[in-house]
Amino acid sequence: MKTFANANPRDLQQAAILSQQARRDGYAPAFAGGGSDLLGQVKEHTVSPDVLINLRAIQGLDQITSSKAGVEIGGMVTLDALSHHPIIRRDYAVLAEAAESVATQQIRNVGTIAGNVNQRPWCWYYRNGFPCYKAGGKQCFSIAGENQFHAILGGGPSFIVHPSDTAPALVALDAKFRIVGPAGERTVPASEFFVLPRQNAARENVLADDEILAGIELTSARPNTRSAYYKVMDREAWTHAVVSAAIVLELEKDQTCRSARIVLGGVAPIPWHVPDAERLLAGKRITPQLAAKAAEAALAGASPLQKNAYKVPLTKTIVERTVLSLAARA
Repeated sequence: MKTFANANPRDLQQAAILSQQARRDGYAPAFAGGGSDLLGQVKEHTVSPDVLINLRAIQGLDQITSSKAGVEIGGMVTLDALSHHPIIRRDYAVLAEAAESVATQQIRNVGTIAGNVNQRPWCWYYRNGFPCYKAGGKQCFSIAGENQFHAILGGGPSFIVHPSDTAPALVALDAKFRIVGPAGERTVPASEFFVLPRQNAARENVLADDEILAGIELTSARPNTRSAYYKVMDREAWTHAVVSAAIVLELEKDQTCRSARIVLGGVAPIPWHVPDAERLLAGKRITPQLAAKAAEAALAGASPLQKNAYKVPLTKTIVERTVLSLAARA
């Protein structure tokens, strides 16, 4: 591992400017929060920073604050703190459950919400030095290679799947992302933050090189809202979702669904929102037959690769079961 300089900015604006200045001077900067994914990438030689910009030096980014309007989550809030926060568990259960499903307890103790949302793909070709789209190349090796865990929706030209557990939950909750860069601050809906490979094959989101995900805003939970995150893994711990579903339903006591949000993970290069499935549920009483129809709609257009067709029935099953489970709580 090569040597690098360490910078401790006083605030996010300075952190962004330090990154910009480093690039201008010909150095490779990297923002360091919890550092789990960054350390892995350094070990795997997918990144080689000259300057580490330490976001932990900035005060106030690790707070969760609530108001009548909703909740703001600082980008440096750890996954463990998020999963155990009483307001998050009570009003935004889908996010708490997603956060507590990440990796291991040790990683959740240091890993941050911003880091989890922004982590790079875990495709074995990218992580093992192949010159793929994500590494600046012009090829996706998974198409004719080992694609058991790759995309069945939204793929092309790259077929990675987005690795974040919390990202589908945040899209399902209609979160807004507060972004800080050298030019100032902007807010982007979670549904517009992630980008498909056909938009930009080298990136997974709209962050510019010197921008930072500073915080996440959630509006106040509506009455009678239930939510859940369900994740299927290929082993019990320390792994990403083979498939997952983040589902938010506004339900009446008779199990009639007023509104629905369904976002899939592990199946696409971005958190995969399925509005057609939501429209099937809205205004109707949840029944096993209706849940099965919604699950079918959620996978409409799926185009599996040679070795991952199993994801289609698996994802349908978890959508159907999660919808029925939430309706049973009404």
